[in-house]
Amino acid sequence: MLSNRQLFLNHLAQTSDAPLMLEMVSAEGVYMTDIDGKKYLDLISGIGVSNVGHRHPNVVKAIKEQVDKHLHVMVYGEFVQSPQVRLAEALIKTLPNTLDSVYLVNSGSEAIEGAMKLAKRYTGRSNLIACKDAYHGSSHGALSLTGSEDFKQNYRPLLPGISHIHFGDAESLSLIDDETAAIVIETVQGEAGVRHADSSYWKALREKCDETGALLILDEIQCGFGRTGKLWAFEHYDIKPDVLVSAKGMGGGMPIGCFISSKEIMGVFTNNPVLGHISTFGGHPVSSAASLATLKTIQKENLLQDVANKEKIFHDHLKHPRIKAVRSKGLMMAVEFESYDVLKPIIDRAIELGVVTDWFLFNDRSMRIAPPLIITEEEIKKACEIILQAIHDVVE
Repeated sequence: MLSNRQLFLNHLAQTSDAPLMLEMVSAEGVYMTDIDGKKYLDLISGIGVSNVGHRHPNVVKAIKEQVDKHLHVMVYGEFVQSPQVRLAEALIKTLPNTLDSVYLVNSGSEAIEGAMKLAKRYTGRSNLIACKDAYHGSSHGALSLTGSEDFKQNYRPLLPGISHIHFGDAESLSLIDDETAAIVIETVQGEAGVRHADSSYWKALREKCDETGALLILDEIQCGFGRTGKLWAFEHYDIKPDVLVSAKGMGGGMPIGCFISSKEIMGVFTNNPVLGHISTFGGHPVSSAASLATLKTIQKENLLQDVANKEKIFHDHLKHPRIKAVRSKGLMMAVEFESYDVLKPIIDRAIELGVVTDWFLFNDRSMRIAPPLIITEEEIKKACEIILQAIHDVVE
């Protein structure tokens, strides 16, 4: 009988020629356990997903209760389903009153695709602007927005009418004009290695969109749902998007995403043509129940109030001559080294020592740190000790 590892290699489509090949059999809180019983501290939350930790009791309870009621009953948007409408209500309560209409989908890429269509349909324009080194997903439209040529060059031709500007550069905002449907931008750039801009930039961007009639679409797939210490990263900058995109951390481990706008803007999907955007599994009742439980957990357990302090503990303890910089916005962090050749063996050694981390798609010299928000001070210090030990073992 073939092992799971061999079946993985034989029959699952591979995304690289060197997968980690860790075989996890359980996960709880900030820890995962492999087939040999070895525990690993998850310092990346399954890439920004497990913001409330693995299998949070509130999330598991909500999933079990919903499974006992019903699973899929109808495509999105036709039947009234309690998990969907309760989740939408709860999300809207956290947002400015201009964001009062939620479209639920299955993933971040799907949410970006929907937001792109929405902007084109509402404005009647076809041009879109995104940022260099941005990552918005791997589906065709989302890939067209993505700002790394190496990542997408072998899939051309992609969508036309898309331009790329430098993130945080106010001068390049002049490219937004009255032919621009929208600018799609991460509030905090993720795969670029955690890059953020100051409030003056965001104010200038908001004013430019207002001036030209372009929609401001904020991608908070990675940086939303508490990751930065506020529920939504745009709250740090005193701006309001026209469209907000979320996924990853909003499901508590279940697949879900959404894009949120005003009822006026979202209303264009209802006619000319009718069913202007459709999804079979969007807002799946089990995922919606899990998402609502995740949001309530963040709120009721006050998980945001300690993010800044936990961020500081990482900064205080991650000090080593080989570390060139530590960039962060809350518990979304990048620890920069000289090169990938220096970093990769450190990541591998940290995994051997029981801490799972990785690098960024468009910044492979920086280590990703994005633990569950429930991580304790002691666990942070333990993780930092192991990372420093890995650095010592590899380079000294």
